[in-house]
Amino acid sequence: MTADAPALPQSSALAARLVWRAESESTNTELVREAGADPAQWPHFSVLLTDTQLSGRARLDRTWASAPGSGLAISVLIRPQFPVESYGWIALLAGIAMTEAVAAVLAESGLEPERAALKWPNDVLVDGKKICGTLAEITGERAVVIGAGLNTEMSAEQLPVAHATSLAVLGARVTPDAIVSLYLSRFRELYDGLVAAGGDAVASGLAARVTARCDTLGRDVRVEMPAGRTLLGRAEGIDPGGRLIVRDATSGESTPIAAGDITHLRFPTPGA
Repeated sequence: MTADAPALPQSSALAARLVWRAESESTNTELVREAGADPAQWPHFSVLLTDTQLSGRARLDRTWASAPGSGLAISVLIRPQFPVESYGWIALLAGIAMTEAVAAVLAESGLEPERAALKWPNDVLVDGKKICGTLAEITGERAVVIGAGLNTEMSAEQLPVAHATSLAVLGARVTPDAIVSLYLSRFRELYDGLVAAGGDAVASGLAARVTARCDTLGRDVRVEMPAGRTLLGRAEGIDPGGRLIVRDATSGESTPIAAGDITHLRFPTPGA
């Protein structure tokens, strides 16, 4: 850690290497670049984090920035020891790890932990509002970097959109070390379980934990797919590869979604 880092003893104990930076263009971008250039310096379960991210990256090439001290950007490098076919669970693993960490913070603050939920595949919601997003990127050397951007001290005025929230707005207070260690401990537990099960998310218990807190399941949704197609239907489940199963409101056919922008609809879609 650098000299200006906050005290992170619990988090440091969970990581193979933990580096805090006073600011970062993007923790994912920097970790992908630096781990690719010098893999030996970034072993499995290395962590790079900051509370000031200047040009963060989200899904669909979106970018965002956080005001100094208003959030935490946390990137974790893993070198998966399970089949590539199971990589679809990595974003869900990170998402549920953060969902459970946020739920624990809510509980410790006297708030209802069940208010925290996972939106497939990578957003953490509280009361339906986004508090964190994750992004997984495959790099060289059979490695994956998973970034998470958590709104911690962001005020209501600093929130980028009306459907966002933060721990501070919710009235939940937590130190950086506490929330990062909650996240990393759950991440590591889930990852180790998935490895032990040979990448089988059902056998490891990961699928059950995701399903239990996935707010997308059972909802009518609109899916904006990478090819430009839009699908309206009901999210019915998650398949063994981590894909969301959506039943088309028009045709009744079930479609597995590996990637797409999901919108939870307030009103039922015709035929759903």
